[in-house]
This record gives sequence, C-alpha cells and structure tokens, in this order.
Amino acid sequence: MTPAVRALEKAGVTFSVASYEHDPRRPAYGEEAAEALGLDPDRVFKTLLAKLDDGGLVVAIVPVSAQLDLKALARAAGARKATMAEPAEAERATGYVVGGISPLGQKKRLRTFIDTDAESLSRLHVSGGRRGLELELAPADLARLLSARFAPLARR
Repeated sequence: MTPAVRALEKAGVTFSVASYEHDPRRPAYGEEAAEALGLDPDRVFKTLLAKLDDGGLVVAIVPVSAQLDLKALARAAGARKATMAEPAEAERATGYVVGGISPLGQKKRLRTFIDTDAESLSRLHVSGGRRGLELELAPADLARLLSARFAPLARR
C-alpha cells in the first residue's frame, strides 16, 4: 500500500479506498478520477504544491472542479506571492509522482491549506498516492492529520 494509506491506518481514521484504471493519455488526473469512479467533481480534491516568495513550499487542496487561486493561497500563507511548484520539485518534496500526489504520507511535512468548500462536506476524495487510487475520508480528519487550515482557495 501507499504511504497515504499507511498514514490513515496508523491514525485509526475511518476511510475507504477506490481505484480505477488510469488512462495515461488523460492529463487531468482529478477529473479522470471523478469520471471513472462516478463521483461529483466538487467532492474530489486535487493536491497542488506551490512555492511562496520566500522559496518555501506549501500544499493546497482544492476541488477538481475549480482552479487554485494563487493570490488567495499567498494570503492564506502570509506571503506576498505564490507560484506553482515545478513538477520535479513537487515530486521530490512529496515522494509521489504528479497525478498521484496525496496530501497524506508525504516525505516532507509541508504547511497545508484546504479550500473552504471542503468544510461543508461530510466526506471528500483525495489521491491515495498513485494514479488511479482515491481515498475517501471526512474533511475534519484530513485537516487534523495534516495540521491544515481551511481557507478560500478555489476560483471557478
């Protein structure tokens, strides 16, 4: 199993696992997951890494139905500016490959922000640590395990 699944098991959190056959021709991993599993795209969240103006990396978790507002992320993180991290940098920091980056079980603990849309959900889906693997859990459990803050990050 992946480090994400092991982290949830170790924490004793209630979660479920869903998998699907990833199509390597599909670059939009989150949308593919929602479609393949028949899930509402507002309940499937993608894990993105951004670099702040001080050079530090942060994690942003937003619905796949929305885009990350980098200005909002910078505000939430107390920075002047945020830019998307390079894929290789994101992979080095997390230990996961792009398209399978889970917010859980990352190699390096990074400050994490979850879009406020998640707060109203009873359950949400995030990557399980590889392409084609999704984890379902309560947003409050996700935030607690990651010491994450909720902030308005999504732009539609």
